[in-house]
Amino acid sequence: MARSPAWTRKAGQNPKGGLNAKGRASYKAQTGGTLKAPVKKSAKTPEEKRRKGSFLVRMGSAAGPLMKDGKKTRLKLSLEAWGHFGDKASAVAKGRRILAAYKNMKIKKKKKRMA
Repeated sequence: MARSPAWTRKAGQNPKGGLNAKGRASYKAQTGGTLKAPVKKSAKTPEEKRRKGSFLVRMGSAAGPLMKDGKKTRLKLSLEAWGHFGDKASAVAKGRRILAAYKNMKIKKKKKRMA
């Protein structure tokens, strides 16, 4: 009997949330997709702002509780892995602020090139 890919099992999951290196490698081998590690710190580059903002909005809008039976769910752990320790509504708000900052950065860069 073949085992399921590591990214779908505990072996590929980081206990602090998200996937570990083994899980990301397993995902890439199965799907060809490249997953990057979470942006834990304050996002500084445009790419980091886009990734972190999109993640926070997506996961903050996800269905399901943050706590179950007194334990953190995988949803809560993944938000914490990306550096957000609040509730889902604040994750969405923070993600939208980060994406707005990304958009402003992009506009400024475009104006600079045209000048």
